Amino acid sequence: MSTLFEPEVPAATMAAGTRPGINLTVYGLPAPQGSKRHVGNGVMIESSKKVKPWRQDVKQAALDVVQGLTDWTPLDGPLVASMVFTFARPKGHYRTGRNAHLLRDAAPARPFGMPDLSKILRSTEDALKGVVWADDARVVGYERLGKFYAGTGEPDVLTMPGCIIRVWELDAAVSS
Repeated sequence: MSTLFEPEVPAATMAAGTRPGINLTVYGLPAPQGSKRHVGNGVMIESSKKVKPWRQDVKQAALDVVQGLTDWTPLDGPLVASMVFTFARPKGHYRTGRNAHLLRDAAPARPFGMPDLSKILRSTEDALKGVVWADDARVVGYERLGKFYAGTGEPDVLTMPGCIIRVWELDAAVSS
C-alpha cells in the first residue's frame, strides 16, 4: 500500500514548515547494491542477482503512488527521508519442538549481519531516482534508518520482508 502522508516529525520541525511527502510500502527482499563485475567491452554488471528484483519492487511501489497524482514531478529540493527495512528471522532464532514458536534467549533483537545497511540503502535510493526524487543527492538527512525483524511491533516495521519509505521536502526556512 502506498499513499501520500503528512510526515510524523517532531513538532519543532513541523512548525518550521515541512511539507507533506510520500509514503511507500515495498514488499520483497531488500537487496544490497554491492560490487560490480566486468563482463567485457567496458560493461559492468551487479554481482548480486537479488538487486534487480528489489529495485524493480521499489520502483513499482513508487510508480503506483506518483501515477495517481496530477502534475507530479520528482522532488528536486533538499529532502529528508526515512527507510525502515524489514527482514524475516532465520529459523535458527527459534526453539525446537513444542516451543518452536518461541525465540531462543540468544536470538538478537535486530539484524546485525549481512546485508550492510549502507548497501541496501544505496540500491533503494537508486531505484527512486527519476520517480520520487530527481537524484538521491537531494537527500540531506534521514529521520529514521534501520534494519528490523518482521513483526516486532516497532513503528514502520512490516510483518514480512520489505521496506517503509517516507520522503518529504525540507522547507527553505529549515535548510538555511
